[in-house]
Amino acid sequence: MTDTHPTSLLTLVQDIPASGARAVQPLSVDGTDLLAVPQLAYDIPGTPAHMNGGDSETELLLLRRDGDRFTPWATLPAPGGEDAESFTIGDRTFLAVASIRSGAGPYDYTVPSVLHEWTGDTFEPFQVFDGFAAKQWRHFTIGDRHFLALAQGVAVPGHEDDNRPSLIHTWDGTRFVPFQDIPSRWAYNWHPFTVGGHTFLAHADHVDPSVLYRWDGARFVAHQELADRAGRAFATFTDPDGEDTYLAVARIDDGSRLLRWDSAAGRFVDHQRLTGAGARELALVRTERALYLVRVNFIHGTPADPTADLTSQIYRWDKDHLELAEEFPTTGGTDLAVLDGVQGPLLVQSNGLSPDLRFSAGVRVYRFTDR
Repeated sequence: MTDTHPTSLLTLVQDIPASGARAVQPLSVDGTDLLAVPQLAYDIPGTPAHMNGGDSETELLLLRRDGDRFTPWATLPAPGGEDAESFTIGDRTFLAVASIRSGAGPYDYTVPSVLHEWTGDTFEPFQVFDGFAAKQWRHFTIGDRHFLALAQGVAVPGHEDDNRPSLIHTWDGTRFVPFQDIPSRWAYNWHPFTVGGHTFLAHADHVDPSVLYRWDGARFVAHQELADRAGRAFATFTDPDGEDTYLAVARIDDGSRLLRWDSAAGRFVDHQRLTGAGARELALVRTERALYLVRVNFIHGTPADPTADLTSQIYRWDKDHLELAEEFPTTGGTDLAVLDGVQGPLLVQSNGLSPDLRFSAGVRVYRFTDR
């Protein structure tokens, strides 16, 4: 992908080949820093381009970090890869992979998703989870309890009876077991955080409302609606003065929002609208000079007639609001990761589609510098 919109904040360090890259997950095993990249599909020669087409019998890429660059290290079977989540329990390292589908058309959305454990030499399957159109794993803790949440589901004709709610699992000391269903039909994302003495879990859904859940000591209870539809991702931050906490809500339609925590009301209230359609994922970058929010965009239009060749946004916090600082090119942007770099923060950004709607896009590694 040619960088046709150079910015002063981002310097391209590396283009990493991938096919339908859907996420970028940093992790470490035995002192080796890695990057996991699940891949949705491979292009099928001689077939028309379609963002929901392709061959889903894919592998997850594991790349080894060398300074500010990444080199191939290993692969794991991961059909229809949508997400990867790494976490530790004690001295054990796990890698959960979400698989949305298998096959090359027609597709099977009841494909299981696998939790792998590092054995000292490789990642081996540890536990298999049945699911339907899995989109994202999220590990989090409350006190000494470990939770692993799966966002899943897709509301498409012919699969009404197959769809399932999102599911939160809990660690019982030997494995993860079902803990609580979260109502959903086309779930995308989770975001755990604490504010005002409460532990919250935000859940994004495309066709149902995106809802903020509150931990009541025994289970997660609905606290407030965050978006009525088109939910994709979240980010929370406290302003540099430490006075207010904000929750950014990314929506793929033209309606992303920045909410502010109102301690008196015990809920989030509207603070700012972030214009522009296509939002898929958010990430925060803190430098010595400023706080930034990066929003990566996936497509404009519909899956039947999409535009993937877009620009994504970098916002700078300015006193009491987010100000657009710069834009940068993405093609079907899907995810972001922020890493410590040799010369400042690294921004790793995955692209799931090429400009002509093929899967041969890739992952870009940028150096983030606010001179």
